[in-house]
Amino acid sequence: MPAVFLVMHYSLITTSDALSSVCDQARTKDAVALDTEFVRTRTLTPQLGLIQLYDGDQLVLIDPLAIDDMAPMVALLSDTSTIKVLHACSEDLEAFNSALGVIPEPVFDTQFAAGILGMGAAMGYARLIEALCAKTLDKGESRTDWLARPLSPRQLEYAANDVLYLLPAYMKLKDQIDDINKTDWVFREVATIAAKKRATIPPGFAYLQIKNNWRLSPRQLQVLQALAAWRVSVAVKKDLALNFVFKENHLFDVASVLPASKTALSKIHGLNPHTIRRYGEVVVDIVSDSLRAFDNAPEQDHLPVVQRLIDIPEYKKTLNALKTTTTSLAVKYGVAPEIMASKKQLNQLLKWYWFELDETRAQGLMPDVLSGWRQRYFEEPVRALLGPYPSTTVSVNSTAGPL
Repeated sequence: MPAVFLVMHYSLITTSDALSSVCDQARTKDAVALDTEFVRTRTLTPQLGLIQLYDGDQLVLIDPLAIDDMAPMVALLSDTSTIKVLHACSEDLEAFNSALGVIPEPVFDTQFAAGILGMGAAMGYARLIEALCAKTLDKGESRTDWLARPLSPRQLEYAANDVLYLLPAYMKLKDQIDDINKTDWVFREVATIAAKKRATIPPGFAYLQIKNNWRLSPRQLQVLQALAAWRVSVAVKKDLALNFVFKENHLFDVASVLPASKTALSKIHGLNPHTIRRYGEVVVDIVSDSLRAFDNAPEQDHLPVVQRLIDIPEYKKTLNALKTTTTSLAVKYGVAPEIMASKKQLNQLLKWYWFELDETRAQGLMPDVLSGWRQRYFEEPVRALLGPYPSTTVSVNSTAGPL
């Protein structure tokens, strides 16, 4: 089937007055379909280039680069009387939060709803529309630069198509989801995602996200902790992607080698000379200051060695028991096991239970299976298998040295 192109007229919104009119009308609707186009090549945060909206009557493409006052859109996104329909919403939530300081609610994620209905755990938008609306969408502009102006007619048509069929797809999905009494699952799934988008890992715990950190001694971890925190501070200040400040593997290498000079730093394989010129002195100072702090601190204040699940003897047995529980719940409630809980989510739970420090606890969050819609189903079997909940507070030193 050939790709289809837009047949309905769309409007390009470039003024605050036009945006206000669009959003006022959209807020009278029970549901509106939304999508975003953004660029995230070198930046830490997504750079919003376009917002698409379809409410059943008006199909509009909103240009946030041209509009000074986006308050009407913020009001729409915050209006809980209008359902916002998105597909695979995680990145869209982040784009809205970054650009407008708001995460829409309530949100009906058509990808998750399709997963509940057995259409696949991560069904793409084009496949969903083909299955529900018998339309084959053109995806040729998905890699375009959405910050460039002017956008071509083909780019705008592609963007408009991304919401034109989303609303009718939502209506079909919602009818089926309502019939099996799982609408609450969809809304609460997105609420869990939104909580993660709002949460940030404190800079002093950023080292937990560095690959191979488990290989390092407490002394080396002290250095990695300070380096990772410094990298986050620079990235936030300059809105640069973390690896454009200092590559992750090189952070690990510095913490492993502990260079005492820029000359020693330059011997690290693959480390860009430009990076050394720009940050070499700062990095060497962080290494020196961190080692001094470690040597002067009592042992009880040292960071614990990073743990790995595979090093825990009962890990495989416990994981299999959790998988069995997940499968039983999935059968009982008529969904695929990966919808009930993925292996990643089960591992998140075990880290939270067993580790002295983990990313979930550091962000002030609960494991996925003990929050949102999953909590009521998993709470009792998890307690039976793993015992009472551990402390939700972080008890180890999170000082990250000089920033």
